[in-house]
Amino acid sequence: MPFSDNKTFFTPELLTDADMPFEKRRALLLEASRQFLSHHQERIYKEHQAGASGRQVVGSLTSLTDTLLRNLYRSASSDLPHGRFGAATLIAIGGYGREELNPRSDIDIMFYYTGKDKKFAETVSERMLYLLWDLGLEVGYSVRTEQDCLDMASRDITARTALLDSRLLIGDETLYADYEKKVLGAVQGQSTQAFIREKLEENHRRLKKYGSSVYLLEPNIKEGEGGLRDLHTAFWIAKVKFKVKTLRELVIKGVITEEDRDEFWAAREYLWRIRNELHYLSERKNDQIHFEQQEAIARFLGYKDHKHGLAVEQFMQDYYAKATHIEHLASSLISKATLQEDAPFKILGYITRRSVEPGFYILRGELRLTQNDLFEKDPAMMMRAFLLTQKHQVEMSVPLKGLIRSNLHLINDKVRRGRSINEAFFEILRNEKGVADTLRQMHHLLFLNQFIPEFRRIFCKVQHDAYHIYTVDIHTLFAVEEIAKLWQGEYKEKKPLLTQVANDVEKRELLLLSVMFHDIGKGEGKDHSNKGAEMIPTIARRLGLNKEDSHRLEFLVRHHLEMAHISQRRDLHDQKLIQQFAKTIETSENLKMLYLLTFADLKAVGPDVWSEWKGLLLEELYEKAYDVLERGNFSAERMTERIRNRKRKVVENLKGEYDSKVVKQALKMATTRYLAANRSIAITDHLRVALQLGDKTLTMNVSHEEDKEFTQVIIATFDIPGLFSKITGVMAANGINILGAQVYTMRNGLAIDILQVNSPAGGIIDNAAKWEKVEGDLTGVMEGRMWVDDLVRKRKSPSYMVKSGRPQRPNRVSVDNEASEEYTVIDVFANDKVGLLYRITKTLKELGLYIGISKISTKVDQVSDTFYVQDIFSQKIFFQDKLEEIHTKLLACLDADE
Repeated sequence: MPFSDNKTFFTPELLTDADMPFEKRRALLLEASRQFLSHHQERIYKEHQAGASGRQVVGSLTSLTDTLLRNLYRSASSDLPHGRFGAATLIAIGGYGREELNPRSDIDIMFYYTGKDKKFAETVSERMLYLLWDLGLEVGYSVRTEQDCLDMASRDITARTALLDSRLLIGDETLYADYEKKVLGAVQGQSTQAFIREKLEENHRRLKKYGSSVYLLEPNIKEGEGGLRDLHTAFWIAKVKFKVKTLRELVIKGVITEEDRDEFWAAREYLWRIRNELHYLSERKNDQIHFEQQEAIARFLGYKDHKHGLAVEQFMQDYYAKATHIEHLASSLISKATLQEDAPFKILGYITRRSVEPGFYILRGELRLTQNDLFEKDPAMMMRAFLLTQKHQVEMSVPLKGLIRSNLHLINDKVRRGRSINEAFFEILRNEKGVADTLRQMHHLLFLNQFIPEFRRIFCKVQHDAYHIYTVDIHTLFAVEEIAKLWQGEYKEKKPLLTQVANDVEKRELLLLSVMFHDIGKGEGKDHSNKGAEMIPTIARRLGLNKEDSHRLEFLVRHHLEMAHISQRRDLHDQKLIQQFAKTIETSENLKMLYLLTFADLKAVGPDVWSEWKGLLLEELYEKAYDVLERGNFSAERMTERIRNRKRKVVENLKGEYDSKVVKQALKMATTRYLAANRSIAITDHLRVALQLGDKTLTMNVSHEEDKEFTQVIIATFDIPGLFSKITGVMAANGINILGAQVYTMRNGLAIDILQVNSPAGGIIDNAAKWEKVEGDLTGVMEGRMWVDDLVRKRKSPSYMVKSGRPQRPNRVSVDNEASEEYTVIDVFANDKVGLLYRITKTLKELGLYIGISKISTKVDQVSDTFYVQDIFSQKIFFQDKLEEIHTKLLACLDADE
């Protein structure tokens, strides 16, 4: 249908005057086309901004392009000897063929001709394409005959698919009719089973590339799961399988209902409206909804901030919910098309109906119902269906899934409290084999939301930062999967303690419930741990838990952040801290479950959050707290005896290397805190480095913990003001990431700094040349021959840190005088940048503070660093004006651009 508008851009003479050579009219045609596009694109954009539907904008853009191409075709062919059209036709294919152009979509066209009219087709195509390129349009094109199309379709599944979406634009209509019969007929008639198989394989590759989860942080609206391509793939498969051209024909054939068709249209409309805005926001072709675009789209769609969430979080929560539904729509249609496409039966009995229990049977590897009203009679049987798929390791049939969805409203409070539904649920949890898959299926079919209404509050819940890769509900299910992996022995080699503890837990179902509910309070806003814990008594009563289990579950949810916080941000050598933590935990069983819950929580956040270093800190906290819980408080007498034994072992270890008197003198200079915090083997390593110092400025030793994925650096030198700041600056200048640091100054002024470091990409740093340079730079800085500021300034941001558009949280500083008896503890939260740790430590030095312990933690692009500091008299900082100065100057240092 021609694009209608009162304003004329293409005169009849410009389009059809055969006496005017094309080269003469080309400039006029190009200018007319530019004005035509500019005028109508601006008008369509204004309509979009005013609230036009996705379908309206897509339709207008398609009509605009149709009119332009038809006019260019007329003009490009008018002076050719074959007359007005010639035996050729211009065909729209792909997304353009489906009449689905978004603002920055590619325009895919094919010039189709008979063999004898090749010259005509090539001339018209060449003239048109140069014009289109000069107009700045993205055009995908081909010039083909019938045989070309058939050959290409037989070789390339993508090309065959593009032809399925063919549409006549202009040209010889008789030739197009012939094309429909000979090419499209042949393409649709080719092996249906092979096409479907190849299309599903292509679909699998696509999801692997663009993300096989609906819930990715920055989803791709076209290629990602739950995006437009899911709808396309389902319809392509249905087209070939059922030999149809439209959704309406699928309704007529009884493949889908009118309601299904309307849902398809609504899904497409929803994605189109968002994609239109995304394309208008993007300077170039882009289908990935990046952070800054998420915020802009949320505003465009009318979302507003409120107390339960930001506008962008509300928008993305709705997007994920819709994308989940779209994935289900597409999967359902694909399932109907592939129902008869089963692979050759390899298992005897596969096609034999096998009863499993009253109401259910298995056929073709799928669980099915004996009667369609089973759930209406007994809604609790829905839980039995999930249990049976887990127990027999089969899929649910498409009709069974549909019946669960359509009967969800029957799961009311009375059903939820019933013994049969809860017994089946706990049986699912106790059988760790397939538990994560079963819960994911419950989630996908929305059954989990109905059975546990509180779960609905975190369904597709978004946290708008770079740290949380998945929505809250999906993160929760991934955390369940991490526990199941421990039980199945997947981490037996790398995480033996966690595996052992997981297998020692008394009630596995209670552990899984704690994982399922640990973030349930996030639907209520801030302080989610306490808000979630307050929900537990109600949930526990409904599930039929006894009082003891209910209290334990509430405890785990309330305290689920504490082990991560203490292990990553507090001094694990502070015995009083460990005792206080153990007192909070109360029992060894609580500790075991909290340890496992913390591991699963961290591991399931995203690939860049868990590290073996964090795992090591977590393990150390667990072992120390377990020791206190099992053996009681650690007395001063026992500590004195332990230190005495450590000194003796160190002297023994260094026998033959150093005179025992020299070693004993070095140990006499060591502080009690140093000796209490380090085991004899570590002290031995430290003294080996320190005793080599002599007249040197510093000595350094580098060793690699490959299985723990970090490199340890021991530096021995004589203390000077700002020593640790100089070390952090040199490390930053050499692209070395500091994970943790322990700073000790002996009574004779000898400083021993121990650093755990890794590369910016993670893992050990085993480049000997790099470490030689680090030692040289440190020596130069210590001797005053080099300046740290100059070294850091030369260092550019590595590419992994250049993440444009990521949400930036405000920088924060908190000062705590209660966390430690000996130190003032400063917590710093900031957006990561090169040299940040150096700037912080330099500021602390300028404030006259000495750093005793440093705990470094980076979560993707957010740093959470902790510093245990004292004043020049080795005292905590108590004066209020000094505490305020620390807070102000650190914030200024964090906010500074340079």
